[in-house]
Amino acid sequence: MKYYDFSAIEKKWQKLWEEKKVFKVKTDLNKPKYYVLEMFPYPSGRIHMGHVRNYTLGDIIARVKRMKGYNVLHPMGWDAFGLPAENAALKHGTHPAVWTYSNIDYMREQLKKLGFSYDWDREFATCDPEYYKFEQRFFIEMYERGLAYRKKTAVNWCESCQTVLANEQVEEGKCWRCGQEVISREMEGWFLRITAYAEELLEDLKKLEGFWPEKVILMQRNWIGRSEGAEVEFFIPELSEKVKVFTTRPDTLFGVTFLALSPEHPLAKRLAMKKGLFKELERLSERVKKERRRIEEGVAEKEGLFLESFAKNPLSGESVPIFAANFVLMEYGTGAIMCVPAHDQRDFEFAKKYGLPMRVVIQPGDKTLKAEELESAYEELGIMINSGEFSGLPSEEGKKRVIEKLEALGLGKKRITYRLRDWGVSRQRYWGCPIPMLYCERCGIVPEKLENLPVRLPLDAQIDAQGRSPLPRLKEFVSATCPACGGPARRETDTFDTFVESSWYFARFTCPDYSEPLNSQDVDYWLPVDQYVGGIEHAILHLLYARFFTKVLRDLGYLRIDEPFKNLLTQGMVIKETYKCPRHGWLYPEEVSSEGRCLKDNCGEEVIVGKSEKMSKSKCNVVDPDAMIKKYGADTVRLFIAFAAPPDRDLEWSDHGIEGAFRFLKRVYTLVEEYAERLKGITYSDKDFSELSGQALILRRKLHQMIKKVHQDFEERLHFNTGIASIMEFLNFLQDSLKELDLSGDVELKLLKEIFEKLLLALSPVCPHLCEELWAHLGNSGFISEASFPLWEESLLKEENFILVVQINGKVRDQISAPSGISKEEALEMVKGLPKVQKYLEGKTLRNVIFVPEKLINIVVS
Repeated sequence: MKYYDFSAIEKKWQKLWEEKKVFKVKTDLNKPKYYVLEMFPYPSGRIHMGHVRNYTLGDIIARVKRMKGYNVLHPMGWDAFGLPAENAALKHGTHPAVWTYSNIDYMREQLKKLGFSYDWDREFATCDPEYYKFEQRFFIEMYERGLAYRKKTAVNWCESCQTVLANEQVEEGKCWRCGQEVISREMEGWFLRITAYAEELLEDLKKLEGFWPEKVILMQRNWIGRSEGAEVEFFIPELSEKVKVFTTRPDTLFGVTFLALSPEHPLAKRLAMKKGLFKELERLSERVKKERRRIEEGVAEKEGLFLESFAKNPLSGESVPIFAANFVLMEYGTGAIMCVPAHDQRDFEFAKKYGLPMRVVIQPGDKTLKAEELESAYEELGIMINSGEFSGLPSEEGKKRVIEKLEALGLGKKRITYRLRDWGVSRQRYWGCPIPMLYCERCGIVPEKLENLPVRLPLDAQIDAQGRSPLPRLKEFVSATCPACGGPARRETDTFDTFVESSWYFARFTCPDYSEPLNSQDVDYWLPVDQYVGGIEHAILHLLYARFFTKVLRDLGYLRIDEPFKNLLTQGMVIKETYKCPRHGWLYPEEVSSEGRCLKDNCGEEVIVGKSEKMSKSKCNVVDPDAMIKKYGADTVRLFIAFAAPPDRDLEWSDHGIEGAFRFLKRVYTLVEEYAERLKGITYSDKDFSELSGQALILRRKLHQMIKKVHQDFEERLHFNTGIASIMEFLNFLQDSLKELDLSGDVELKLLKEIFEKLLLALSPVCPHLCEELWAHLGNSGFISEASFPLWEESLLKEENFILVVQINGKVRDQISAPSGISKEEALEMVKGLPKVQKYLEGKTLRNVIFVPEKLINIVVS
């Protein structure tokens, strides 16, 4: 083969890898394991460059670890349930199951074309009944432990997707999937009690420090939102009842000038009924439901209703008015808050609007605050004033003392709360895992019997044009027998949120035999995942849920780990510049002339070149992986993806860059092919090179320095771009050196064989097909994918000479090539003879010599 026929080479080795099951893996307690996992894809139809980057990074890690002697688990599957597949199927007029499985077939072939080292025998889709039957089992066991429950509550509703959303799936008031404005609706639904693990989820983030990106840890910490404070009881004489409020600032208790209740609070309703204000309260409640998202984001205008009633401050004894207010939501805290307008901006704005009094009870220390002069609330800590026996105490000390007093009086206690809310998992859509619960008039809510699982999603059901689930109208699905009494029962028609499936899939990969939920020997051996790779957009949704599920499965006896993912790499996006025509809108690159004019319909308008943005079909700045593989080959695509940017940074697509990657691989191929026949039968060992000198020694030294650099960058730092750069630099040096190297002797040929083999071994995790081909051409049997990563000789890492920087009184005056290991005295004698140095020493007295070995010498004179 005289030219680089990448298409033939890649097909050949992909076929051999599959036939020989090179990447198939099994539990082996005698070998160290390494579990590499990339976040699995939705079977959307085609992979995009974001997928290619994610999976390429993971594949390099997997291949390096395999070459380092690890037993590597590197699986792939499909996150197949949920709205994306269902909406796409609706759009294309087909059934979600047909759409999903056809997409899986296509995407699988795309991934195989890229040469990823997956153990395909472990492949599964989350819509497979054999997968989700265990998910249903876990849910039933959670229900029996009180971790799954059903309740009626205000939920986030997406009218476009016709389903409920979890709080984590609402982004800036909009649906995470379709972007539609989310509204509040009161509905029955199933919840998982993630709040039961709030403290552990927060505390265990400390275990991930240094292994996960700081940004992700901070995002989770803020989402969980731990708050320490006090639960305080205010007495309402009119009802002879107490109302509980939570506050993080008990030091401001003497500054309370009103209470605010949620319009849904039972006490608010009772007071409104008593005062003839119920209709007004109902109207306020309806407005709250409509503006719920804006209220949660703090952007809705403050609104309230005075309930013509008062509550008694537990410490001061003062009576304060009670309002129903739109900024208090029933499911947050106790549904009631104490309001201190002088020291809380939200309360300040409400008090200003309704003319309520303010009282300063915290002074900053450096000035005196007066309530009538406040332009905004003073929310910082300070010194307590106007607070009875607590006046004069610093805020932190005052918080403790106030709580102690409340506890002594039986009117309050120390309490910790969390921003985190329980996870609503009910979805009113068809394409999801059926929730395995039934409703019996005699027995109430009853879980399905474990032996009857899975509760199968009926694949003959048809979705209507509005996307409404057919399950509630499907008599053969809804009608069931009660597992408890044997009487008639109604089956639950909600399905699970798609994030339930992805919350435990990493454990399923470790034991793909479906005879039991999770095999203890396999999960104990493989888990946790050693390296997880995926986008930072899943920092709250998927990663938090997976951590929660891991802890639940541990407590159910299935796992023995606390955290699912030991290391996390969040790769940047693949971005590309955009093109827009004033007449035709977004344009593909091929629709723009070299002069920057629109080619569409012979338009000729000047095209606006926009900033580089995440690749998207809507902005026509996508690059099709299939087209790139066809034009340049998978190895070139992989090389460019790994080389163009550090993994955690955005990668800007460059046609020039991928051309450069292709040229580099052609150079490698051509160079090795030129000498391959001469080198086939040659063997070598380190002792063959003991007498090397001159250019040959320099070349071997550069080789071993490159190997160590690649090892550090590929395995330790995960900076694949700099590791590849060192390989490229070495190839340039090699080609220049070959002009001077005498290849007539045995030693030189042995050296060239070592160089080519170790160069290919270092490059193979990135470009496996090319390296397999050339490895074979050099006479090696077996796969380079199963060979060991090249080792380096420590003795060769040190250069014979180095550049010594020469300073006089701290200023650089010259530099000189000096032998490694030179002493301070030898270096001083060497540099004294330099003309540029001598003129600064003439007539001067030498005061000191500062010597940094193999870096610089600084001569101090006066």
